[in-house]
This record gives sequence, structure tokens and C-alpha cells, in this order.
Amino acid sequence: MNQTVVVLGTQWGDEGKGKIVDLLTEQADAVIRFQGGHNAGHTLIINDHKTVLHLIPSGILREGVQCIIGNGVVIEPTSLIKEIKQLEETGVKVRNRLLISQAAPIIMPYHIRLDQLREEGKGDNAIGTTGRGIGPAYEDKVARRGLRMGDLCDKDSLREKLQEVLTYHNFVLQHYHQDEALDFDGIYDTICKQADILQPMITDVTAHLHQLHDAGKRLLLEGAQGSLLDIDHGTYPFVTSSNTTAGSAATGSGLGCTDIDYVLGITKAYTTRVGSGPFPTELFDEDGAKLAKEGVEFGATTGRPRRCGWLDLVALKRAIQVNGVTGLCITKLDVLDGFENIKLCTAYDKQSGFPQSEAQWQAIQPVYETLAGWQSVTRGITNYDDLPKAAKHFIDVIEQYTETPVAIVSTGPERNENVIKVHPMGD
Repeated sequence: MNQTVVVLGTQWGDEGKGKIVDLLTEQADAVIRFQGGHNAGHTLIINDHKTVLHLIPSGILREGVQCIIGNGVVIEPTSLIKEIKQLEETGVKVRNRLLISQAAPIIMPYHIRLDQLREEGKGDNAIGTTGRGIGPAYEDKVARRGLRMGDLCDKDSLREKLQEVLTYHNFVLQHYHQDEALDFDGIYDTICKQADILQPMITDVTAHLHQLHDAGKRLLLEGAQGSLLDIDHGTYPFVTSSNTTAGSAATGSGLGCTDIDYVLGITKAYTTRVGSGPFPTELFDEDGAKLAKEGVEFGATTGRPRRCGWLDLVALKRAIQVNGVTGLCITKLDVLDGFENIKLCTAYDKQSGFPQSEAQWQAIQPVYETLAGWQSVTRGITNYDDLPKAAKHFIDVIEQYTETPVAIVSTGPERNENVIKVHPMGD
């Protein structure tokens, strides 16, 4: 049995992590989100009903599973409260099942405004952030001036800290961005009302997780975005502002590295990316349009159309190395059902080592291996032997190139549309 399992993306996000976390929570006691903010979106489709989560862990749709937001997550209170209420309106009990780390940073209105102004100022060179204040909130965390969820439990101390940090940010807004200052009273009144709602859920998450672990409970750690958006290991500077790789599962929750038993890396059967940045296998032809159409490739958070391309095995192998991936989950295999030929990127032409700069990424010419498509329906298949021979060959090539076994193959968006070769939790 694997007691503690990490689920994370191995591409540029949108790999289908939410569905797989929901699937695995059937065997879990608690699900922990360990990084990112409400710039991520996990889409779950259960009995044709679509639910999009941004901050609350995907395990919330499984009764009896505790959901925990770790210290590595930046929290925008308005969005979190909205998400709680939307779930409750559908009959999902949230407040008695959700715990929030007292050390999680808070996204404030000045973070959102700064994020938007910066992107606007960069014009064509914009990074492609969601404009939701994620980066500036992480900056305040590192600068040791940010507000944290624990500050909501002491409103007098909160007032003093907010006055100090708002003075700083208003100076930047007025004198660097030539924008208007934000009103202290309005922000303070709003955050105090939000504190009344959220305070009962705020706790020492690290201590709680160790209690669960020591009691033999099964823990599922859920990442946001994807490995190639990691602030250190991704396609810098076109990355997110947090560590999206497996090391962050420990630092963003308080569990020890040796507490983690299994790392499940999620990859689509092809590749997508939202926003700006390098994308060696991006397609601008009929195949790219077909991937977008069949895969319904629009961002769960922003609604932005996703850029589409063939599966990049070079980047996937790098992500596997960085994360110490134990097993892979291939999602959206069924999207490739109608292709006569399928390509896999197996090398970068004229490139020594893995690209580390914008110039190196721009110089890449992908080298492809072409496989025959299966041109038959895989949607809903749950037995590996029932997959077409060509589909199994496609999976074999991925395993051989990455030297990593495929544990799960997702054959559709529904909760039960999966081939489970090896269960990450050992069942």
C-alpha cells in the first residue's frame, strides 16, 4: 500500500489532474492542495455534470474525504468563498470538511491590480498570466511582508499589517504605474467580513497532516499547473510563480519528503499550452485544429483557447526526472481516435542538452517519430486488452522512451472511463 501519493502535471498544465485526483480519492482519506492559486482550474465531469474547481481540492466531490489547502497555496478570499457557496448550492458539504493552512498567503486587491498593470505594460511581451494576483502575492511572501490566513484570526494585528503593506503598494501603484491608490478602509472592512466566514476552517495544517499520517490515513497531494511552468525548472520566464514540481508537495504542505510513497505524473496523449511561451511541437495546421476541437481545448479558469501540438517526449522525460515520477497517467487517449497518423517528438534538432533560455527554445526544431493511428473508438474502454493494438503500441513507445511505466490510461472525461493497470495507492 502507498500511503501518500502525489498527483501532478508533467506538461504546461491542463493535463486532466482533477479527474484523476477525483478517481483516486475513492481510496483516500484526505486530499491536499500544495501550490498555486485560483489561476488553476480542475474540471470534473461526473454523470454528465461539470464542476470546475479553482482552490478547493478535487476530493470535495467524494463524501467523507477531508480536503486541505496547504501553506504553498496563495488564497484569494473572495474566490474561495464563492467556490464554497457554489458547491454548497449543489448539496456538497464543504465547511465541515475543508481545512486551510494558517501559513497560506492571502491575495489582496493590490496584488490583482499590480498583476494586471504589469501585463498591460508589457504589451506584446506579456507573459500571459491570468491577471489574478498570483505572482505579486508570492513576491510579498518571499519579501516577508505578505498577509497570511492566520492573520485573519487577529483583526487588530491584521489592521496594523495591512496599513504597512498597503502603504508600500500604494506608493508603487501611484509613483511607478501612475495609477490610483487603493482605499484602506474598504479593503479592511471586506477582509474582516471574509475572516468571519473563513476563520473556523483555518488551522495548523502541518500538525494535522502528521497526525493523519501517523494514524495510517491515506493522503493524496494535488498539484496545480504543470511541471514545465515551474518557477525554477520550467520554460522561464514564461512560467508560474510557484514550484509546481514534486518537491513542492513537501514544502507546500509540511509533510516530509520521505513521507511520499508514489508520484503520479499526468500527461495528455498530446500537448497543450495556454498563454505565451515556447512550445516546440505546436501545430498550426488541420491536425492542430482537430486536436483542439476533439479535446475541447479551452482553459477551465480563463476560457482561453489552448495551443495544441503533438506529444513532446523530450520535455516529458525531463519532467519525469525533475519530479521523480513513479508512474504515468495518460489522459485524453480517445482524442486521438480519428487520426490516421500520430507523431511523437523524440529529439530536439541542433540542441545540446535541455533548453535553458528563450533563445535556445526558439532555435528548437522537433524531430518526430510517426506512428500509425488506430482509427477506432477507445472512449470508455476500461480493460487494457480491449485497447486497439496501435494504441497499445503508442503507450509502449512512451514507456520505453521515458523509462517509466504507464499506470493509468484515461479514455474519456467521465469518472469511470479509465484503464487502471497499476493503482498508485496499491489497491
